Amino acid sequence: MNSAATRASMRTETDENYLKEIYTLGLDHGRVTTSMLAERLHCSPATVTGMLKKLAGRQWVVYEPYQGATLTTLGRAIALEIVRHHRLIETYLSRALDLPWDRLHEEAEKLEHVLSEYLEERMDELLGYPSFDPHGSPIPTREGVVAGLGRLRLAHLSKGATAEILEITDRDPQLRIYLDKRNLRLNTKLRVVEVEPFDGLMTLRTSAGEVVLGRGAASRIIVHRLDGETA
Repeated sequence: MNSAATRASMRTETDENYLKEIYTLGLDHGRVTTSMLAERLHCSPATVTGMLKKLAGRQWVVYEPYQGATLTTLGRAIALEIVRHHRLIETYLSRALDLPWDRLHEEAEKLEHVLSEYLEERMDELLGYPSFDPHGSPIPTREGVVAGLGRLRLAHLSKGATAEILEITDRDPQLRIYLDKRNLRLNTKLRVVEVEPFDGLMTLRTSAGEVVLGRGAASRIIVHRLDGETA
C-alpha cells in the first residue's frame, strides 16, 4: 500500500483528510456528496467542490457535479494508507503509553500524516501486527486489504436480531464513555428486544441487563450478526 506510486506526488494534509473522509463515508453511502463532506469537515459546500475538482484533476477521485465523488484506485490506496497510519498510531498510543480514550483520536489525527514507512513498519512489528485498533476498527494491511467479518450498523438491526459489538467509532470519545457505563463494549453480545417505529429508539438486552439506545448512538456502533445465537 505504501508504494512509490501512492507517494510520488506531493500531497497536502488537506488532500489526505479529504481522501480519508471520502473512503470512510463511502463505506456506508457509496457515492459521497459535497454536503456530507462539508458537514464532516466543517467547511462550506463551495470549499468542498473546489477540493473535489482538485482531487479529480490529480486522478484521486471521480467527481460529478451534483452527484458527488468516489475514489479512484490510486485515491483509495492513499486513503487506506492514512487510515492504516491512524489506527496503528491509536493502537500504539493505547498499548505503549496507556493514553486515555479521550485523547487517542485527537493525537492520531496529528501524527497520521507524518508517519514514515520505516516507523510504520517498526510500530507494526512491535505491536505484533494487529488486525484491529482499540476501537475495534480494522487496520488495513500494507497491501490495502481490510477485514470484513460481515460488519453492519447496530441501527440497521431489527427486533429479535442478535449481534456482537465489533467497533465503536473513535470520533467522539464521550460516546465510548457513555456506552461503557451501559455495559456496551467491544465483544459484547446483545439481542434487540424492541425498536420504536418512529424514532428508532432501541431496547437492547445484554448479559448485564437491558439498555435503551437512540438511533444516533446505535448508528455509530458496528456489529457482527450472530444468527441463531442469543445474548
